[in-house]
Amino acid sequence: MLELAKSIILVLSGKGGVGKSTVSTQLALTLKEKGFKVGLLDVDLCGPSVPHILNIESESIHQGAEGWVPVYLDKEQKLGVMSIGFLLKSRNDAVVWRGPKKTAMIKQFLEDVCWQDLDFLVIDTPPGTSDEHITVMENLRTVSHCSAILVTTPQEVSIEDVRKEITFCNKTGIPILGIIENMSGFQCPTCNECTNIFSSGGGKSLAEIAKVKFLGCIPIDPRVGKLAGQGLAAVNELPDSDTSKVFNHLVTVLAELIQNGS
Repeated sequence: MLELAKSIILVLSGKGGVGKSTVSTQLALTLKEKGFKVGLLDVDLCGPSVPHILNIESESIHQGAEGWVPVYLDKEQKLGVMSIGFLLKSRNDAVVWRGPKKTAMIKQFLEDVCWQDLDFLVIDTPPGTSDEHITVMENLRTVSHCSAILVTTPQEVSIEDVRKEITFCNKTGIPILGIIENMSGFQCPTCNECTNIFSSGGGKSLAEIAKVKFLGCIPIDPRVGKLAGQGLAAVNELPDSDTSKVFNHLVTVLAELIQNGS
């Protein structure tokens, strides 16, 4: 089913808690708002937060003639979502599985979901370079139109972990589209002033060292935080925010990808 997507975007980080799921969901929502047909695959089996962020936790998935049918956010079926979260009875349920069972589930997500024709398939991955990552990479090895976006935060410990993820991508042959620095300062919702509470610039420096694109800084914005759990796109709700500017730029970069056929 992966061959039905014109471009596959992996959202990666060597560290947990950097906001990969927020970046993945806002990227998918922005692409949808720009008229693209999008799939969002949540392969973070131990922390599947995408259904909650998009406010579709109560939805369920079923098996069709050609595979699992994703949950769609809209009647036009412009954004489909697949996550193990739809298979859990409660958000509090833990996935207590050994490696082989996780591997089998990820393979099923990658091979047996009926996405139909997609412009983009965004894959939200778990942190680190674990078995889950290796399984994803092995299944995507023959897919030529796959690339990665790396998410970091400004702190040095996060930068060092993401540096390992760059090495992982290089070893597995996944092209890196660029790096996003998330939680880059706190943006006051009243005066719009941004305060660098964690420091800043680490993501840009890492991009320069690794010789990849720097895709922008996303600040901590309480207004964007309130969108979590509502399934709303920041580019619609907060069009003038720094967050929206980054995602608009990112969609421009991705649109050029499929226009060039890469």
